[in-house]
Amino acid sequence: MALRIIGCGNVDRGDDAAGLLVARRLHALGVETLAVEIMEHSGESFSLMDRWAGFENIILVDATAPSGKPGQVQVWNARVERLPEDVFPCSTHAFGVREAVELARTMNRLPQTLLIYGIEGKQFSFAAPLSAEVERAVASVVERLVTQVSESLIHNPQRSPGDNLS
Repeated sequence: MALRIIGCGNVDRGDDAAGLLVARRLHALGVETLAVEIMEHSGESFSLMDRWAGFENIILVDATAPSGKPGQVQVWNARVERLPEDVFPCSTHAFGVREAVELARTMNRLPQTLLIYGIEGKQFSFAAPLSAEVERAVASVVERLVTQVSESLIHNPQRSPGDNLS
């Protein structure tokens, strides 16, 4: 498999569950049968770098820090731009997604394609429910990823879904 989708987060911290929920919904929809591997991850940087080893194309989905627009979805191509510090502050771990990407960049261990889907969160306290804005954004990101993977397979049936990412 040339494409791995990684949903990051913590289900016990409200909107921080966004990436995990995207991964779970993609799995429930059977997207893995489209030559895509889906996995969940806490977002801890050192083991996250291991999760993309051996894959040329990675899509990573995680919640981002609040900035006044809950549910806003942003996409970064980590091969060509650095992730902003204020959007991906350190997680509950000492190092998070941003640190994993920048460390991998320094070590020349970034995959060929690394797209980061960030869903802006609203509430991250322990046992908080998922906000309505983030719930809608999760559904939107799932739809976008299903479309992206499906179109890739339709236009290039001999190629892996990850071959057309950028």
